[in-house]
Amino acid sequence: MSLSARQSVSLLFLVNGFLLGTWAGKIPAFADRLSLSESSVGLMIVVFGVGSILTMPVIGVVIARFGTAIVTKFLSIAAATTILWITLSPNVALAGVALFAFGAFIAGMDVAMNAFAVEVEKKISKPIMSSCHGFWSLGGLGGAVISGYFLEFFDPYSHAIVTTLLSGLVVAAALPQLKSSGSSAPLKKTKLAFPRVLLPYLVGFVALCAAMPEGAVLDWSALYLKQELGASALTATFAFGAFSGTMAIVRFFGDPIRAHYGAVRTMRACAIIAFAGLLIAGTANSATIAIAGFLIAGLGMSNLVPIAFSAAGNLPGLAPGIGLSMATTIGYSGLLVAPASFGYLAEIFSFSSVFTGLAAALLLVVFLAQIVRHADGNSVDSG
Repeated sequence: MSLSARQSVSLLFLVNGFLLGTWAGKIPAFADRLSLSESSVGLMIVVFGVGSILTMPVIGVVIARFGTAIVTKFLSIAAATTILWITLSPNVALAGVALFAFGAFIAGMDVAMNAFAVEVEKKISKPIMSSCHGFWSLGGLGGAVISGYFLEFFDPYSHAIVTTLLSGLVVAAALPQLKSSGSSAPLKKTKLAFPRVLLPYLVGFVALCAAMPEGAVLDWSALYLKQELGASALTATFAFGAFSGTMAIVRFFGDPIRAHYGAVRTMRACAIIAFAGLLIAGTANSATIAIAGFLIAGLGMSNLVPIAFSAAGNLPGLAPGIGLSMATTIGYSGLLVAPASFGYLAEIFSFSSVFTGLAAALLLVVFLAQIVRHADGNSVDSG
């Protein structure tokens, strides 16, 4: 039984999240194998981020030149092998090269699969981006859990082989359908240049405002609960668990909500909910209240980035890959780069102040929501 285009692209989101979750779970074993200090691990993570950020703007042009399907196929196959590269790297230098490649292929696959999802949305005249990101969240959770199990009971090499085989099998199942759903023809004369209109950068800024709080919760919520609210190590993990779990679940309901109310109304409502949740978390006087705040924030933030990416892929006058590459580059800098500075700000002020301040970024999303009206195409009145 062949898969539909929607099922195929959902599997690619699952694999991309799975690979990132696998890497997150693998970091301690990776550091032990190469005898890396905490600062060296931090540098390796920066190398991964640099590979991602440098690749994203280029992929949009590559997609416009060669077509979404062929680029998605190549990057998906390459990305599926990268955990094996990292594991087999015999020294720090080659591990850095492998991590740069990992960041580049994962980020490139991210742009390509989002562009493909936009094409599927156009083909079936229904939003699918939120549920696709739901599969991405599930993949991340699955990758982390499987990594924890295999690295506890087996060696890193067995873990890498199993991860590569699982990723490869899912990609192989998804690839056959990718040839039939692309709606945009390749543009052979596309040049490597940034868009000369403001709109893609504004959409990227909206994605940035949505992604920064997500990155902050990912990196710092557990430390916030432990250091400032006196939570135990176990209780501290519930902050991101509540946030990511709620976000993953709600993403599977986000598409019909957006289809009914339109992208702009949905964006505003979700941003207001996320603002309230982050404000509760940042001003909480107990771990329980903070966890409830992060849960509410995850509920609201579930739809923000998917809607922004749908808008970027539907901007008038731009090939989907071009708009998406700019939105993902700017947006993911808020997820991969900006959170590194929040630790320094917390030393000067507090994590409470950081999370409370980040709530203001979500108010900007409320005021700028009209920018994502193109996410709906012609299917609904975004209002």
